Amino acid sequence: MTSSFPFAIKSDQEFEEAALNLFQKQFQSNLVYREFCEHLNVNSKEVTSIQDIPFLPIQFFKTHQVKTGHFTPEVTFLSSGTTGQVQSQHQVKDLSLYEKSFTATFEHFYGSIEDFVVLGLLPSYLEREGSSLIYMVEDFIRKSNYKESGFYLNELDQLSEILIKLDESGHKILLIGVSFALLDLVEKTSFQLKNTIVMETGGMKGRRKEMIRQELHDILSKGFGVEDIHSEYGMTELLSQAYSKGQSKFECPPHMKILIRDTEDPFQYLENGKTGGINVIDLANIDSCPFIATQDLGKQINSNEFEILGRFDQSDIRGCNLLVL
Repeated sequence: MTSSFPFAIKSDQEFEEAALNLFQKQFQSNLVYREFCEHLNVNSKEVTSIQDIPFLPIQFFKTHQVKTGHFTPEVTFLSSGTTGQVQSQHQVKDLSLYEKSFTATFEHFYGSIEDFVVLGLLPSYLEREGSSLIYMVEDFIRKSNYKESGFYLNELDQLSEILIKLDESGHKILLIGVSFALLDLVEKTSFQLKNTIVMETGGMKGRRKEMIRQELHDILSKGFGVEDIHSEYGMTELLSQAYSKGQSKFECPPHMKILIRDTEDPFQYLENGKTGGINVIDLANIDSCPFIATQDLGKQINSNEFEILGRFDQSDIRGCNLLVL
Protein backbone atom coordinates (compact mmCIF):
# COMPACT_ATOMS: atom_id res chain seq x y z
CA MET A 1 0.00 0.00 0.00
CA THR A 2 1.29 3.47 -0.84
CA SER A 3 1.18 6.36 1.63
CA SER A 4 -1.59 7.96 -0.45
CA PHE A 5 -3.87 4.90 -0.22
CA PRO A 6 -6.83 5.05 -0.05
CA PHE A 7 -7.17 8.82 -0.22
CA ALA A 8 -6.24 9.18 -3.90
CA ILE A 9 -9.34 7.27 -5.09
CA LYS A 10 -11.29 9.34 -7.61
CA SER A 11 -13.88 7.04 -9.22
CA ASP A 12 -16.29 4.18 -8.48
CA GLN A 13 -14.14 1.89 -10.63
CA GLU A 14 -11.02 2.69 -8.60
CA PHE A 15 -13.01 2.16 -5.41
CA GLU A 16 -14.28 -1.26 -6.49
CA GLU A 17 -10.82 -2.38 -7.59
CA ALA A 18 -9.35 -1.28 -4.27
CA ALA A 19 -12.13 -2.97 -2.28
CA LEU A 20 -11.71 -6.26 -4.12
CA ASN A 21 -7.93 -6.17 -3.64
CA LEU A 22 -8.42 -5.46 0.06
CA PHE A 23 -10.88 -8.34 0.33
CA GLN A 24 -8.24 -10.76 -0.95
CA LYS A 25 -5.70 -9.38 1.54
CA GLN A 26 -8.23 -9.66 4.37
CA PHE A 27 -9.11 -13.21 3.41
CA GLN A 28 -5.44 -14.18 3.53
CA SER A 29 -4.27 -12.26 6.61
CA ASN A 30 -7.25 -11.54 8.87
CA LEU A 31 -7.92 -14.76 10.76
CA VAL A 32 -11.25 -13.68 12.25
CA TYR A 33 -12.56 -12.44 8.89
CA ARG A 34 -11.32 -15.54 7.08
CA GLU A 35 -13.04 -17.85 9.59
CA PHE A 36 -16.22 -15.83 9.15
CA CYS A 37 -16.03 -16.15 5.35
CA GLU A 38 -15.31 -19.87 5.55
CA HIS A 39 -18.25 -20.30 7.93
CA LEU A 40 -20.38 -18.85 5.12
CA ASN A 41 -18.73 -21.18 2.56
CA VAL A 42 -17.34 -18.21 0.63
CA ASN A 43 -14.82 -19.06 -2.07
CA SER A 44 -12.51 -16.04 -2.32
CA LYS A 45 -11.88 -16.70 -6.03
CA GLU A 46 -15.60 -16.25 -6.72
CA VAL A 47 -15.72 -12.76 -5.15
CA THR A 48 -15.63 -10.53 -8.23
CA SER A 49 -17.81 -7.56 -7.23
CA ILE A 50 -18.52 -5.52 -4.11
CA GLN A 51 -21.88 -7.26 -3.76
CA ASP A 52 -20.07 -10.60 -3.37
CA ILE A 53 -18.00 -9.43 -0.39
CA PRO A 54 -19.14 -10.73 3.02
CA PHE A 55 -19.61 -8.01 5.68
CA LEU A 56 -18.45 -8.77 9.19
CA PRO A 57 -21.14 -8.08 11.83
CA ILE A 58 -19.98 -5.22 14.00
CA GLN A 59 -20.55 -7.32 17.14
CA PHE A 60 -17.29 -9.15 16.35
CA PHE A 61 -15.37 -6.14 17.68
CA LYS A 62 -16.84 -6.98 21.11
CA THR A 63 -15.94 -10.65 21.06
CA HIS A 64 -12.79 -10.98 18.92
CA GLN A 65 -9.52 -9.22 18.15
CA VAL A 66 -10.21 -8.09 14.60
CA LYS A 67 -6.71 -7.65 13.16
CA THR A 68 -5.06 -8.07 9.77
CA GLY A 69 -1.79 -9.81 10.49
CA HIS A 70 0.04 -9.71 13.81
CA PHE A 71 0.92 -6.37 15.40
CA THR A 72 0.97 -4.49 18.66
CA PRO A 73 -1.61 -1.70 18.38
CA GLU A 74 -0.48 1.90 18.76
CA VAL A 75 -3.83 2.57 20.44
CA THR A 76 -7.03 0.66 21.19
CA PHE A 77 -10.19 2.69 20.80
CA LEU A 78 -13.17 1.69 22.94
CA SER A 79 -16.87 2.20 22.32
CA SER A 80 -19.04 3.94 24.87
CA GLY A 81 -21.26 1.73 26.98
CA THR A 82 -23.04 1.49 30.29
CA THR A 83 -21.35 -0.09 33.31
CA GLY A 84 -20.93 -3.82 32.83
CA GLN A 85 -21.60 -3.66 29.10
CA VAL A 86 -19.04 -5.24 26.78
CA GLN A 87 -17.27 -2.54 24.75
CA SER A 88 -16.12 -2.77 21.17
CA GLN A 89 -12.35 -2.64 20.76
CA HIS A 90 -10.71 -1.30 17.63
CA GLN A 91 -6.99 -2.03 17.70
CA VAL A 92 -5.27 0.58 15.55
CA LYS A 93 -1.89 -0.35 14.14
CA ASP A 94 -1.00 3.09 12.78
CA LEU A 95 -2.50 6.25 14.29
CA SER A 96 -1.16 8.35 11.44
CA LEU A 97 -3.50 6.47 9.07
CA TYR A 98 -6.48 7.43 11.26
CA GLU A 99 -5.29 11.04 11.29
CA LYS A 100 -4.93 11.07 7.51
CA SER A 101 -8.40 9.54 7.15
CA PHE A 102 -10.37 11.91 9.36
CA THR A 103 -8.47 14.94 8.06
CA ALA A 104 -8.97 13.99 4.40
CA THR A 105 -12.64 13.24 5.10
CA PHE A 106 -13.39 16.51 6.89
CA GLU A 107 -11.50 18.63 4.38
CA HIS A 108 -13.23 16.87 1.46
CA PHE A 109 -16.51 18.38 2.69
CA TYR A 110 -15.51 21.56 4.55
CA GLY A 111 -12.04 22.70 3.50
CA SER A 112 -8.97 23.14 5.69
CA ILE A 113 -9.55 22.56 9.40
CA GLU A 114 -6.91 25.24 10.04
CA ASP A 115 -9.44 27.89 8.99
CA PHE A 116 -11.93 26.98 11.75
CA VAL A 117 -12.21 27.81 15.41
CA VAL A 118 -13.02 24.34 16.77
CA LEU A 119 -15.20 24.16 19.89
CA GLY A 120 -15.79 20.66 21.26
CA LEU A 121 -18.81 20.07 23.51
CA LEU A 122 -18.38 16.36 24.21
CA PRO A 123 -18.70 15.84 27.99
CA SER A 124 -19.73 12.16 27.92
CA TYR A 125 -16.73 11.33 25.74
CA LEU A 126 -14.28 13.43 27.74
CA GLU A 127 -15.36 11.60 30.90
CA ARG A 128 -14.04 8.25 29.66
CA GLU A 129 -10.88 6.91 28.05
CA GLY A 130 -10.33 5.44 24.60
CA SER A 131 -12.71 7.60 22.54
CA SER A 132 -11.81 7.81 18.84
CA LEU A 133 -14.07 10.88 18.54
CA ILE A 134 -12.13 12.75 21.23
CA TYR A 135 -8.87 11.86 19.49
CA MET A 136 -10.22 13.28 16.21
CA VAL A 137 -11.57 16.52 17.68
CA GLU A 138 -8.42 16.98 19.76
CA ASP A 139 -6.40 16.77 16.55
CA PHE A 140 -8.74 19.29 14.89
CA ILE A 141 -8.20 21.66 17.82
CA ARG A 142 -4.44 21.22 17.57
CA LYS A 143 -4.47 21.97 13.82
CA SER A 144 -6.72 25.01 14.17
CA ASN A 145 -5.00 28.36 13.78
CA TYR A 146 -7.05 29.86 16.63
CA LYS A 147 -6.09 29.92 20.32
CA GLU A 148 -9.81 30.00 21.22
CA SER A 149 -10.22 26.39 20.00
CA GLY A 150 -10.73 23.87 22.78
CA PHE A 151 -12.96 21.45 24.68
CA TYR A 152 -15.76 22.37 27.04
CA LEU A 153 -17.15 20.07 29.72
CA ASN A 154 -19.81 21.83 31.82
CA GLU A 155 -18.82 25.47 31.26
CA LEU A 156 -21.92 26.32 29.24
CA ASP A 157 -22.07 30.02 30.24
CA GLN A 158 -18.43 30.51 29.24
CA LEU A 159 -18.97 28.64 25.98
CA SER A 160 -22.03 30.77 25.18
CA GLU A 161 -20.09 34.01 25.63
CA ILE A 162 -17.16 32.83 23.53
CA LEU A 163 -19.40 31.43 20.80
CA ILE A 164 -21.43 34.64 20.44
CA LYS A 165 -18.30 36.81 20.46
CA LEU A 166 -16.46 34.71 17.87
CA ASP A 167 -19.50 34.40 15.61
CA GLU A 168 -20.08 38.18 15.66
CA SER A 169 -16.41 38.75 14.76
CA GLY A 170 -16.89 36.76 11.53
CA HIS A 171 -14.65 33.79 12.36
CA LYS A 172 -15.51 30.42 10.82
CA ILE A 173 -16.54 28.22 13.73
CA LEU A 174 -17.11 24.49 14.07
CA LEU A 175 -19.16 23.66 17.17
CA ILE A 176 -19.16 19.88 17.43
CA GLY A 177 -21.12 18.31 20.25
CA VAL A 178 -23.01 15.35 21.59
CA SER A 179 -26.77 15.80 21.26
CA PHE A 180 -27.73 16.14 24.94
CA ALA A 181 -25.02 18.77 25.57
CA LEU A 182 -26.11 20.87 22.58
CA LEU A 183 -29.67 20.74 23.93
CA ASP A 184 -28.39 21.84 27.35
CA LEU A 185 -26.62 24.78 25.68
CA VAL A 186 -29.65 26.11 23.78
CA GLU A 187 -31.81 25.77 26.89
CA LYS A 188 -29.46 28.17 28.69
CA THR A 189 -28.89 30.63 25.83
CA SER A 190 -30.73 31.59 22.66
CA PHE A 191 -28.39 32.22 19.72
CA GLN A 192 -28.55 33.84 16.30
CA LEU A 193 -25.40 32.45 14.70
CA LYS A 194 -24.24 33.45 11.23
CA ASN A 195 -20.74 31.99 10.89
CA THR A 196 -20.99 28.76 12.85
CA ILE A 197 -21.40 25.16 11.73
CA VAL A 198 -23.31 23.34 14.47
CA MET A 199 -22.53 19.63 14.18
CA GLU A 200 -24.11 16.91 16.31
CA THR A 201 -22.45 13.55 16.78
CA GLY A 202 -25.60 11.81 18.04
CA GLY A 203 -26.32 10.19 21.35
CA MET A 204 -28.20 11.11 24.51
CA LYS A 205 -25.95 8.76 26.54
CA GLY A 206 -28.74 8.19 29.04
CA ARG A 207 -28.86 11.90 29.94
CA ARG A 208 -32.13 12.64 28.09
CA LYS A 209 -34.91 10.77 26.36
CA GLU A 210 -34.05 9.64 22.86
CA MET A 211 -35.67 11.54 20.01
CA ILE A 212 -35.74 11.20 16.27
CA ARG A 213 -33.11 13.20 14.39
CA GLN A 214 -35.66 15.56 12.77
CA GLU A 215 -37.09 16.55 16.17
CA LEU A 216 -33.58 17.08 17.54
CA HIS A 217 -32.56 19.19 14.57
CA ASP A 218 -35.70 21.33 14.72
CA ILE A 219 -34.96 22.22 18.37
CA LEU A 220 -31.27 22.88 17.74
CA SER A 221 -31.90 24.86 14.56
CA LYS A 222 -34.27 27.19 16.39
CA GLY A 223 -32.03 27.41 19.46
CA PHE A 224 -28.87 28.28 17.54
CA GLY A 225 -30.64 30.42 14.95
CA VAL A 226 -29.18 28.45 12.04
CA GLU A 227 -30.91 27.01 9.00
CA ASP A 228 -29.32 23.56 9.11
CA ILE A 229 -27.77 21.30 11.72
CA HIS A 230 -24.83 19.25 10.45
CA SER A 231 -24.12 15.69 11.58
CA GLU A 232 -21.13 13.36 11.79
CA TYR A 233 -21.61 9.61 11.30
CA GLY A 234 -18.71 7.66 12.69
CA MET A 235 -18.05 4.79 15.03
CA THR A 236 -15.31 3.19 17.07
CA GLU A 237 -14.92 0.38 14.56
CA LEU A 238 -14.21 2.69 11.58
CA LEU A 239 -11.38 5.09 10.74
CA SER A 240 -13.53 7.23 8.39
CA GLN A 241 -16.72 9.27 8.76
CA ALA A 242 -19.71 10.39 6.73
CA TYR A 243 -21.09 13.91 7.09
CA SER A 244 -24.44 15.59 6.66
CA LYS A 245 -24.69 19.30 5.92
CA GLY A 246 -28.39 19.31 6.74
CA GLN A 247 -31.73 17.58 6.22
CA SER A 248 -30.12 14.36 7.54
CA LYS A 249 -28.65 13.60 4.12
CA PHE A 250 -25.24 11.99 4.63
CA GLU A 251 -22.42 11.64 2.14
CA CYS A 252 -19.29 9.48 2.27
CA PRO A 253 -15.78 10.52 1.22
CA PRO A 254 -14.40 8.82 -1.92
CA HIS A 255 -12.69 6.07 0.12
CA MET A 256 -15.88 5.03 1.95
CA LYS A 257 -19.16 3.57 0.68
CA ILE A 258 -22.55 2.60 2.11
CA LEU A 259 -24.66 -0.37 0.97
CA ILE A 260 -28.16 -1.11 2.27
CA ARG A 261 -28.84 -4.78 3.02
CA ASP A 262 -32.19 -6.51 3.33
CA THR A 263 -33.12 -6.98 7.01
CA GLU A 264 -34.50 -10.45 6.26
CA ASP A 265 -31.63 -11.58 4.03
CA PRO A 266 -28.27 -9.93 4.82
CA PHE A 267 -26.82 -11.10 1.49
CA GLN A 268 -29.34 -9.17 -0.60
CA TYR A 269 -29.07 -5.43 -1.29
CA LEU A 270 -31.92 -2.96 -1.63
CA GLU A 271 -32.66 -0.30 -4.22
CA ASN A 272 -32.79 3.41 -3.44
CA GLY A 273 -35.55 4.45 -1.06
CA LYS A 274 -35.86 1.07 0.68
CA THR A 275 -35.06 0.79 4.40
CA GLY A 276 -32.52 -1.81 5.49
CA GLY A 277 -29.34 -2.43 7.44
CA ILE A 278 -26.31 -0.24 6.78
CA ASN A 279 -23.16 -1.95 5.52
CA VAL A 280 -20.01 0.15 5.40
CA ILE A 281 -16.88 -0.24 3.30
CA ASP A 282 -14.11 1.83 4.86
CA LEU A 283 -10.94 1.40 2.84
CA ALA A 284 -8.91 3.05 5.62
CA ASN A 285 -9.61 -0.01 7.83
CA ILE A 286 -6.77 -1.94 6.23
CA ASP A 287 -5.47 -3.27 9.57
CA SER A 288 -8.81 -4.34 11.08
CA CYS A 289 -11.68 -5.00 8.66
CA PRO A 290 -12.93 -2.69 5.87
CA PHE A 291 -16.27 -4.52 5.47
CA ILE A 292 -18.63 -3.91 8.40
CA ALA A 293 -22.31 -4.79 8.82
CA THR A 294 -23.58 -2.23 11.33
CA GLN A 295 -26.67 -2.34 13.54
CA ASP A 296 -27.93 0.91 12.03
CA LEU A 297 -30.99 1.21 9.81
CA GLY A 298 -31.00 3.51 6.81
CA LYS A 299 -31.81 3.97 3.18
CA GLN A 300 -29.94 5.11 0.08
CA ILE A 301 -31.38 8.34 -1.38
CA ASN A 302 -29.26 8.33 -4.52
CA SER A 303 -25.77 7.30 -5.56
CA ASN A 304 -24.19 9.90 -3.26
CA GLU A 305 -26.57 10.38 -0.33
CA PHE A 306 -28.10 8.20 2.38
CA GLU A 307 -30.21 8.58 5.51
CA ILE A 308 -29.79 7.04 8.95
CA LEU A 309 -33.16 6.08 10.41
CA GLY A 310 -32.30 4.40 13.70
CA ARG A 311 -31.04 1.14 15.13
CA PHE A 312 -32.12 -2.48 14.95
CA ASP A 313 -34.01 -3.68 17.99
CA GLN A 314 -33.19 -7.10 19.44
CA SER A 315 -35.75 -8.90 17.28
CA ASP A 316 -34.38 -7.27 14.15
CA ILE A 317 -30.80 -8.37 14.80
CA ARG A 318 -31.53 -12.02 15.54
CA GLY A 319 -30.83 -12.80 11.88
CA CYS A 320 -27.46 -11.09 12.17
CA ASN A 321 -26.67 -13.10 15.29
CA LEU A 322 -26.78 -16.27 13.21
CA LEU A 323 -23.66 -14.96 11.51
CA VAL A 324 -21.67 -14.55 14.73
CA LEU A 325 -19.21 -17.37 15.29
